[in-house]
Amino acid sequence: MYVSQKTPTHHLQLSFSTNLVRETEKKMANVSTIPSFRSGLLVVSLLFSTCFLASVAGPDENPGAFGRTLDRKLMGLKKEKLSHFRFYWHDVQSGKNPSSIMVVPPVNNSQTNFGQVNMIDNPLTLGPEIGSKMVGRAQGFYALADQGQTGLLMAQNLAFMEGKYNGSTITVLGRNPIFNQVREMPIVGGSGVFRFARGYVQAHTHTLDIKTKDATVEYNVYVLHY
Repeated sequence: MYVSQKTPTHHLQLSFSTNLVRETEKKMANVSTIPSFRSGLLVVSLLFSTCFLASVAGPDENPGAFGRTLDRKLMGLKKEKLSHFRFYWHDVQSGKNPSSIMVVPPVNNSQTNFGQVNMIDNPLTLGPEIGSKMVGRAQGFYALADQGQTGLLMAQNLAFMEGKYNGSTITVLGRNPIFNQVREMPIVGGSGVFRFARGYVQAHTHTLDIKTKDATVEYNVYVLHY
């Protein structure tokens, strides 16, 4: 008696699927050698890269624009904090090694020395004595810019050299009527630890020698920074 030996159905299906996958792989291999196909892949890759960069830069990113909006987190900026510094500013015009030198004389017959400009590299110390620990230098200039009273235009960088503030600066630009008890001047910027700085300084004269014009001024600095 003859008995028919039939191949099970699930074996036939598996064989068919395997052959189909192999044929597809061969066709894809042949197509991938076609220049137009490779060009298409390149275009898709470039589009994907552009979309990715746009998502990182933000929705306001415009490659052709002069300016753009940035996320502060991308700049490593954390929570803004308020710091206070107290030190003494020494303006030394006498002696063999003055830190404040007149570079432009005042106009004739001025009662307030209007027009005078001094370039400064004044030491900043922890105590009122000039020999106390130095924490930085005030570098810039001041100009006598008031014809009614002795008032200075101050433009200076407070360049620190102490601890984690070493190499960082705070920039002060403002009016300083030196015979007022307390003078306030704005902080307009900074560098290093004090990037994006804003705030104000208060200056109070500690000592003033009318004869030599040497002065020691107490500075209290209040600065917001990251």
